[in-house]
Amino acid sequence: MRVNRREFLQRFGSILAALGLSEAGWFALTDRSQQVLAQPTRRKLALLIGINQYPEAVGDFVPPKGTALNGCLTDVELQRELLLHRFGFQPADILTLTDHQATRSAIESAFQAHLIDQARSGDVVLFHFSGLGSQVLLDQAPTEQQSLVPIDGVLPTADNPIVNDLMLETLELLLRSLPTQQIITVLDTGFTHLGRVTQGSLRIRSRPSAPSGQLLEAEQTLQSQLLERLQLSRATLHWASPPGVLLTGSGGDQVSTEAQWSGFHAGLLTYALTQQLWCSTSTTMLNVGLGQAMRTTTPSGAIGKAKQAAEHKQQFNSSNQKRLNLTAVLDSNFAFSADGVVRSIDEEGKVQLWLGGLPAIVLENVGASLFAVMPADSENQSPRLLQLRSREGLMAKAKHQGGNEAESMRSSSPLGGIEVGQVVQEVMRFLPRNLNLTVGLDASLERVERVDATSAFATIPQVSSVIAGEQSADLLFGKTQLKTATLTAALPPTSPNSPGSATPALTLEPPSSKRGYALFFLDRSAIYTSLNQDDEAVKTAIHRMTPQLQALFANKLLRLLENQGSSRLGVRATLLTTAPQEQIISQQETARAPWAPPQPYADLQTTGLPEVAIGSRIQYQILNYSDRPLYWIGLGLDAEGIPVVYPPGFANDSSPASQTPSSIAPGATHTLLQTDADSLIQPSSGITETHLILSRSPFAQTVELLNNKLRVSSPQRMSNFTQFLALVQAILQDLHQTDAPADVYAFDVNQWAAFSFIYEVISA
Repeated sequence: MRVNRREFLQRFGSILAALGLSEAGWFALTDRSQQVLAQPTRRKLALLIGINQYPEAVGDFVPPKGTALNGCLTDVELQRELLLHRFGFQPADILTLTDHQATRSAIESAFQAHLIDQARSGDVVLFHFSGLGSQVLLDQAPTEQQSLVPIDGVLPTADNPIVNDLMLETLELLLRSLPTQQIITVLDTGFTHLGRVTQGSLRIRSRPSAPSGQLLEAEQTLQSQLLERLQLSRATLHWASPPGVLLTGSGGDQVSTEAQWSGFHAGLLTYALTQQLWCSTSTTMLNVGLGQAMRTTTPSGAIGKAKQAAEHKQQFNSSNQKRLNLTAVLDSNFAFSADGVVRSIDEEGKVQLWLGGLPAIVLENVGASLFAVMPADSENQSPRLLQLRSREGLMAKAKHQGGNEAESMRSSSPLGGIEVGQVVQEVMRFLPRNLNLTVGLDASLERVERVDATSAFATIPQVSSVIAGEQSADLLFGKTQLKTATLTAALPPTSPNSPGSATPALTLEPPSSKRGYALFFLDRSAIYTSLNQDDEAVKTAIHRMTPQLQALFANKLLRLLENQGSSRLGVRATLLTTAPQEQIISQQETARAPWAPPQPYADLQTTGLPEVAIGSRIQYQILNYSDRPLYWIGLGLDAEGIPVVYPPGFANDSSPASQTPSSIAPGATHTLLQTDADSLIQPSSGITETHLILSRSPFAQTVELLNNKLRVSSPQRMSNFTQFLALVQAILQDLHQTDAPADVYAFDVNQWAAFSFIYEVISA
């Protein structure tokens, strides 16, 4: 089926920007991206462009802090590391243009010389742009056109009404001029003009307004030359499909943004895409879903369900996207998935690691975790173990465990040395016990309000506060009374570390005479359960929000357990509806299990956030294809943001006689929510998030807490948020390896697996 221009970018760009999050819809594009990148017999060329240091004359705004953008050079680095160490690109075949190098003419010249002139039929070509995008109203065009903003894309003026942008129409012609169809185009930029440069604490990657003027004559000439060479007219170009795969960070009425993590900034699209591809293997399809990638990438609560009002007019068409088997086209780089790569080794044997494949929430909170260096010859060499000592941004310093350190690093050592370029995998996850939920104090607060808020948050255990924008945060605290007429509110969204779930957009109109406060996600969509229309003091508001903060912190801890990319248990988890019709909604499985699943992965064709209608009946099915029994528990937040627990001891008539209600025998499938009463979707619209956690050992402390103190024996909601946090902490303690230091949690990838399912409950 042919997909038109608007539908293509709306399907995938809006998912990226809104983080409404598809667990099924991402695989088609990332599958094909991986397939194209990994082909071993052709030359692979890449042109990577990243621009942070835009002058004010380009965007007509003064950056709130630092440069106009902060994450575009990181995007280039993320892509370069991925291409070098996972897809076999040669360094000389990757050309980068950053900041002042990235003029319009330089970009177009580099595209011609590095890509068009060098590529041959069947070669792989990747073009990546991170920077500002724009809508432009040209004198020659009846409607707004889309463009990429180069470093010299100065806004037109009355004296000089020239638009010096790289038009997307030009880019499409350049792409069509390539002598190969193996093309991936990544545009981590946006095309909406919203009149502002930030969305909460996220930085918007588009001009705040749409300039109007005349297209540069040189750009017009280039377009005419390319059209003539391709024997196309502008009319036929509009309906033609450019070659390859297009991935964009913006679509529909959504925005493209970048976010701040501990020690670095990056574009949401680039970080999600590269992290997803690091974790892929030659034996699996990339069907984890963009939603999963984004949730493990984006800072906590990055995006709610709010939409912007601007309409987005698409320019690119798309070719038909097909799900293709990767096994036949992947090279040896994909013998196993990876979490990072060895970047350097000093004379003393200290190792520097790049950890771009590690989930972002884990990267930010990682302690002295253990990683295995995967040997090139796995039959004759054993993996070496490295323990992290420190981290700065995406880089970490590690120390070899066992033997003489300097000697063990040498290639001539008996077991084979650790070498630059070898990939690493997580073995033991160490998390500090003194973790906090970090609240950013929003710019809407006055100085005295920030002082009061800092004091109030300091009294809440496991909650800390920072100034929003100065450090990374999990969520925001700010005023509900804004200059705009309405406030868009959402329950906790589907983003990586965000504890909670989102609800459909809710419009409130707080009275101008009242002053209220709320918790917000990083795009400043409000957490519904924290809203209050009454006038209140800062400290009173924060005291009122304490239960919500505890639930949000508990969900952050659950997010830190997610490990389907690194777990070595053989588990497949499936969410499906049984009524009104039986349908698989989402499916996930562990990537590094030494056993193959008995059935192929479900062929899910839907895009966007999975939807389940009110009144439907759902089930979770857990297949254990490991070699021993696995114990399980399920819990999460429902569409109203209320904690829900599925205790491991409740009866299930479908369970085989060989297993207890709390364990799943090897080769068996366990069904959660077997009864009609438990499986019915309640009449509340919004986003539901469920965590399924499995272990080789019983959840002893958790079961004791459920049975003796909480008295929970069947699936039920927990109105006491403090008890929900205590339950999550008991789970962490059950998974903890007892011989680890007392100040950390230590989790062995051979012992546990954790999945997160997110879907939207909608009206029937």
